[in-house]
Amino acid sequence: MWTEYSSDLLREHYFMMRHESGLSVYVFPKALTGTYALLATRYGSVDDVLVTEDQKTVKLPHGVAHFLEHKMFENEDGSDSFSRFSAYGADANAYTAYHHTAYLFSCTERFEESLGELLTFVYRPYFTKQTVKKEQGIIAEEIRMYEDNPWERCYQNLLRALYREHPARENICGSISSIKRITPELLYAVHRAYYHPSNMALVVCGDVTREQVLRIVDEKLKRVSLPARLPRRTWPQEPQGVYRKRIRARMQVAKPLFSIGIKDDSALRTPYERLRRDAAMTLLDEILFSRSERFYNELFEAGILTTAFSFGHSYTESFGFNCLSGESNEPETVLSRMMEYLSEVQRTGISDEAFERCRRALYADEIRAYDSTEEIGDRLLSFVFDDVELFSYPTLLQDITKEELERLLCEAFREESISLSVIEPLEDTTRKEETI
Repeated sequence: MWTEYSSDLLREHYFMMRHESGLSVYVFPKALTGTYALLATRYGSVDDVLVTEDQKTVKLPHGVAHFLEHKMFENEDGSDSFSRFSAYGADANAYTAYHHTAYLFSCTERFEESLGELLTFVYRPYFTKQTVKKEQGIIAEEIRMYEDNPWERCYQNLLRALYREHPARENICGSISSIKRITPELLYAVHRAYYHPSNMALVVCGDVTREQVLRIVDEKLKRVSLPARLPRRTWPQEPQGVYRKRIRARMQVAKPLFSIGIKDDSALRTPYERLRRDAAMTLLDEILFSRSERFYNELFEAGILTTAFSFGHSYTESFGFNCLSGESNEPETVLSRMMEYLSEVQRTGISDEAFERCRRALYADEIRAYDSTEEIGDRLLSFVFDDVELFSYPTLLQDITKEELERLLCEAFREESISLSVIEPLEDTTRKEETI
C-alpha cells in the first residue's frame, strides 16, 4: 500500500511504501531528463559498536563503514558493478556519511537494468582475505591524500578539538592502523547487521512510475525473515564543552587556514525538534555570516579575510556543530572579531530587514532544489533518515520567528563551546604545533 505525500505550496508529491522484504521505498515522480536512485542503510562512520547476533558488543575499528562501501561493488564472479552500470549508460557512485551509507546512480536510459543492478550487488557481498588486503592499501593511500590536504587537515583537527569521546572526531576513512584490523569476517558481520532491507531505504526521483519501481523491487527482493531487532545504535556520553580550545599544525600553505567550530551540546530528543533547530541555525548563519552581511564585508575590506570563506553547520541525531572556515594571516583576530560581533548582535537584536532578506533567500533556494533529481533524491533521503517529512521544511522556514533566532544566538554561541583549528605555513615557527 502506497502513502502519498503532497505539497500545495511546492506543487510536488511523492509516494512511500514498505515492501514485503522490509525495505522502505520512496518514489518522487519528476519529469526531468535524468533519473536518480539511492539505496542507503542507517549505518555510517560514527556507528563504531556492533551488537552481534548473540547480543555481544564488539567495538569496531574506525573506518569499517567506509571500507565496506568500497568493497561492495566487487562481485564473486570477478566482475565489478561499476562496469555493469557503465554498460547501461548509468553513472554510479557511493558515499559514507556520519550516520548512513548510500549507493546511487543517475541515468537517462535503461533505468530498470540499473535499478536491478543496484538492488543486486548491495545484497550480495563478497570478500576474501586477498581482496581485503588489497583494499587496505588503496584506502591507506586515500587516508594519506586527505592528511596531505591542508583544508581537510584543518577540518579534521577541528573535530578532534571539539569532541573528546564521540566518534565524529575520527576520520570517516579511519586511520592506517585501524583499517589493518578489518577482516572479511568482520565485514560480513557488519553487513548482516546493518544491510538488512528493514534497516534501509530506496529513493527514486525522475520520470518513472511507482509501479515501474515496485516491479523491479519485487523481482530482486523477496520476503525475508525480519531480524529479531534492528541494530542498536549507541554513542558514548560526550562531555559538555569542547575538548581543546586551540589546535595548530604546520603544512605547505601560503597563508594560514582556519576553522572555527561551535559545538552544539543541546539534547534535542524528537526528530521535529532537531529539524527545527537545523532550520533555525541555517537561517541564523545566513543572517550572521553571509557575504551580503556586515561581518564578512568588514573583515574582507580590512584585509583580514579573503574570498576563501565559508560557513555551515552539521546537526545530526548524535552530535552537532557550526563551522566557519577561511584563509587569514590573523586567525585569532577573526575569532575575537566574531565574538565581538556576536555580542553586539545579542545586545541590539537582529534587524527585521536582515531577517526577512535571508529568509526569502533560503526559501528561494528551497524552491530551486526541486529543479534537480539529484538534489531532490539527496534531500528526501536525508529527511527519511531523520524521521521527518520532506515537505515540512518550507513551512517550517516560514514559521521561525526573529525572536526564536535571537534566543538561539544567545544559547548557541558560548565561549566554552568554541574551538579554533589553524594550519600555519611550514616556515612559521612562532607557535608550537599541537596535535590530538
